[in-house]
Amino acid sequence: MVTTYLEFEKPIEEIVEQITKTKEIADQGGVDMTQAIEDLQAKLDAAQKEIYENLTPWDRVQVSRHPDRPYTLDYINAITKGDFIEMHGDRNVKDDKAMVGGMGSIDGQTVMFIGQQKGRNTKERTYRNFGMANPEGYRKALRLMKLAEKFNKPIVCLIDTPGAFPGLEAEERGQGEAIARNLFEMVTLKVPVICVVIGEGASGGALGIGVGDKVMMLENTWYSVISPESCSSILWRNWDNKEKAASALKLTAKDMLKNKLIDGIIKEPTGGAHYDPEAMFKKLKTELKRNITKLSEMAPQERVDARIEKFGAMGVYSN
Repeated sequence: MVTTYLEFEKPIEEIVEQITKTKEIADQGGVDMTQAIEDLQAKLDAAQKEIYENLTPWDRVQVSRHPDRPYTLDYINAITKGDFIEMHGDRNVKDDKAMVGGMGSIDGQTVMFIGQQKGRNTKERTYRNFGMANPEGYRKALRLMKLAEKFNKPIVCLIDTPGAFPGLEAEERGQGEAIARNLFEMVTLKVPVICVVIGEGASGGALGIGVGDKVMMLENTWYSVISPESCSSILWRNWDNKEKAASALKLTAKDMLKNKLIDGIIKEPTGGAHYDPEAMFKKLKTELKRNITKLSEMAPQERVDARIEKFGAMGVYSN
């Protein structure tokens, strides 16, 4: 159940409050309010549809950060029906709690799941470092990818991060090198690799697990070299122009698909993934199964060649 409403969702919140009060009147007074509730529900559905069909890029950024939105482990546990076995550590420094990974099955097909995990409350967010991985997180991810390759298991990467951790200690342990190594190694992995942006896809922190045969985005997510707030602070020295920056960055799923930087968009329930998580889990599972089946029919070298060609063709340049 949604407990937090964004600024542009105020009309929706008001109708929900009316429905709640009408139900209370019906319960307390024994009055038949069925028709009134149905009318309000129809009004709610219409308002949701109208608002979510006309979201601005900044609105979508806000939806991607919604506190009720499903996170990586929510998707993994739902898709694998609880048989996910998490694996820990990079065998070098420590276990990065912001990056999770392990084996699970999708209707009998064993898959290596990897992704950034945020947190629901202050304690969890601190424990998970707000989904911002350190170098050891990316090295753990690479270790698990290599393990999946060894046992010929497909890889699914779920991307949801405000960026790689920018702290001094992360740089001292080789943050840039760890991400670069992942990019280099992921291009030549011999097993199917599917990457899905389920929330925020910021900078190298997202790209560090974002090289795959298929790269997709949920409808209300964003993927960019920089966040709108950081872009605004660089160009205008404040956060006041974050909405303008969000539009200029072309960071929405539609923009990314138009620029041929992703392979597809997975539609969310009206109101966002947090309005109907079960429907979102089912839809993502269907997409993953379809793509794993299709990619598994290709020869390993054929997948690698197609991956290299796809990423090599990205971008615009002139002599």
